Amino acid sequence: MKTLLRLLPLFAVAFLSPRAAASPAVIAALAAADDERVAATEAADPARLDAIFADALRYTHSNGKVDNKASYIDALVSHRTVYEGFDYQERTFLPAAPGLALMTGRAIIHVRNGDQRQAIDLNFLAVWREENGRWRFLAWQSCRNPPPAPAKS
Repeated sequence: MKTLLRLLPLFAVAFLSPRAAASPAVIAALAAADDERVAATEAADPARLDAIFADALRYTHSNGKVDNKASYIDALVSHRTVYEGFDYQERTFLPAAPGLALMTGRAIIHVRNGDQRQAIDLNFLAVWREENGRWRFLAWQSCRNPPPAPAKS
């Protein structure tokens, strides 16, 4: 019973705060932060990437490879991986708690590794955290969508 009473405030925050935090201004700020993340990623600009990525970034690629902030910025700046475009099919923001938001959706990511270009169809889950009044990109995890089934004749 004591444990339940201690957890009650956490449940209240989890269930009440997102509704209050889901204001149009918060959603617009998150969308602007993600637009900046995409632009910084496409530009491979280390200063912009450093500013938008949280220090504790965990970026899990659709192939299972995991990067931290330093290794991901290095891959982008060195042009080992070049993101040429993000075509969002869906992008939704859901405030999860004060200063924490989830971004879910589907995107066609245009990427180049060496001479190989791909358009990767992904579903994703990302986490944004407000740090010192700014939304910063904390985590990403994605999976590839299967190719469309061949048309039956």
